[in-house]
Amino acid sequence: MTNPPWRDRRGRFLPFKAAVLASLFVPGALYAFWLATGELGGRPVMEAIHGMGLWTIRLLLVSLAITPFARALDLPSLLLVRRNVGVAAACYAVAHLSLYVVDQNFKLLTVVGEIALRFYLTIGFVALLVLLALAVTSTDAWVKKLGRNWKRLHRLAYPVGAVALLHFYIQSKLNVSEPVFVSGLFVWLMAWRVVPETWRRTQGIAFVAALYGGLAVVSSVATAGLEFAWYGLATKVNPLRVLYANETIGRGLRPAHWVFVVTASLVVVFVVRRLGRSRQPIRRMLPDPERVA
Repeated sequence: MTNPPWRDRRGRFLPFKAAVLASLFVPGALYAFWLATGELGGRPVMEAIHGMGLWTIRLLLVSLAITPFARALDLPSLLLVRRNVGVAAACYAVAHLSLYVVDQNFKLLTVVGEIALRFYLTIGFVALLVLLALAVTSTDAWVKKLGRNWKRLHRLAYPVGAVALLHFYIQSKLNVSEPVFVSGLFVWLMAWRVVPETWRRTQGIAFVAALYGGLAVVSSVATAGLEFAWYGLATKVNPLRVLYANETIGRGLRPAHWVFVVTASLVVVFVVRRLGRSRQPIRRMLPDPERVA
């Protein structure tokens, strides 16, 4: 019998898991309240659709960020909520599609036709199907059933993240500042996974600072490159103007700047945490099957 999501495998109640689980309902509850009270503007259902899609991507990235943070901060307890967050991302994706059906007045043939004909809807639907597959197979029973193939299947969370971001870009049309920023964080998460595990586990403070500082630079430069490429390939905006904007903060911070601020601040967090534990052996955390991404 599967334990409730607020308990561990031994059936013990975990306040941390329960608190995270409760927090995952908050965005959906807020949008339901705003929808019921007419606080979402002239097209409330469309606003709710966008909101559910945005939270799908946010939670997917949070699920991908849990492992790096658990390793870097030596906090294995974070791994306990990875499965809940990943499943929540799939649930918000279902809500995203369901609200689209509502917006189309429940005309299922119209919905199917739109998904088949519109590229960004097609890739979004494919991403939803994969997220559902990952959510369904996230249980301990499926881990045992699939064996080594389970890990291969759940690595699909990485390309799904990229596909979901492309869907986000196309849906955002001309103003892509938010998807560009989120893409930069996604680049950081993927770059972290490329780094050899022995490097990530080293205890040297200087090395930790250099490693995560390098990841901050790589992700921010990649963010600027993605923004340049998008405006150059998908819009009529001069991409050189966008590139120039990333070289100065005279007109405010661009997504690449914000990515650097966020990821560089992680260097401080990780170094301070490592300093606090520099005299203690770092525990080797075993892989936890409680995961979707």
